[in-house]
Amino acid sequence: MLQEERLESDKLVIAGRQIRSRLMIGTGKYPNFEVMAEAHRRSGAEIVTVAVRRVDLKDRSKGSLLDYIDTDKMLLLPNTAACYSADEAIRTARLAREILDTPWVKLEVIGDEKTLYPDNEGLVEATRVLAKEGFIVLPYFNDDIVTAKKLVDAGAAAVMPLAAPIGSGLGIQNFTTMRILREMITSVPIIVDAGVGTASDVAVAMELGMDGILLNTAVASAKDPAMMAEAMKLAIEAGRLAYLAGRMPRRLYASASSPLDGLSK
Repeated sequence: MLQEERLESDKLVIAGRQIRSRLMIGTGKYPNFEVMAEAHRRSGAEIVTVAVRRVDLKDRSKGSLLDYIDTDKMLLLPNTAACYSADEAIRTARLAREILDTPWVKLEVIGDEKTLYPDNEGLVEATRVLAKEGFIVLPYFNDDIVTAKKLVDAGAAAVMPLAAPIGSGLGIQNFTTMRILREMITSVPIIVDAGVGTASDVAVAMELGMDGILLNTAVASAKDPAMMAEAMKLAIEAGRLAYLAGRMPRRLYASASSPLDGLSK
C-alpha cells in the first residue's frame, strides 16, 4: 500500500498543470507525417514541440503538420529553435502565442551555429521578459548549475539542460553536473533536452532523478521510429521506478547473493 501511495503521489507538475507522461517529443526529421503521428501515439507523450520558425503554423489545410497532431490529447509546445538573440526568441514566442493561443514555450537562444550550444546570457534575459508577460517558459540551456539558478530566478517553469549536443545521440556526457542539478534545483522540474540516442540513455537520465525527457532525433531517425518511441516510453517508466526504488550500494568487491550464515563448512 505504501508503494501504491508513493507512485500515486509521484506526479510531474509544470506551472500547476499535471503532465501524465514524463516523455516529451518533437516533430522534425520524420520520413513523413504518418510515421510521426504513429510514433507520437506509441510514445504516450502528452507534450509535443514544434519549431515556430521552421513550420508554417498558419497553415491549417488538410495534410499540414498540425493536422497530424491530436491537440485534444497533446499539448503543443512551440519552440524558438534557430533564434540567435534574446530579441529574436522573444518575438518568435509572442508570434507562437498569437497563432496557437498558448503561453507555453520551449525557449532556445542559440549561441554557436556549429555546436548549437545555447547563449545562456541571452536565454536568461529572454526568460525574464517572457515570464513577466505571462509565458510558461521552459528554457534549453547548457548543463550548468549557475545558469540553472539564474533561469529559475528569472521565472522559468522548468529547466531543460542538454545531455549532449542536439541530435548527437551521445547520451549523458556529464553525470556529475546532472547529479548536482538534481540536488540543487528542487523548485521546478528538470527536463533533459537534447543528446539522448536510445532507450538506455533515457533510463539512465531518469535513474539520476530527472523529471522528464524531451527528445526528437533519437526517435525520428531510428530505423523504426514508432518502435523506438515505445521503447523510450518504457525506458522512462523503468528509469523512474528505479529512481524511486533506490538502487543498491556500489561495492568494490563481491558480495554473495545468498546469506552464508548457518552453512556447514
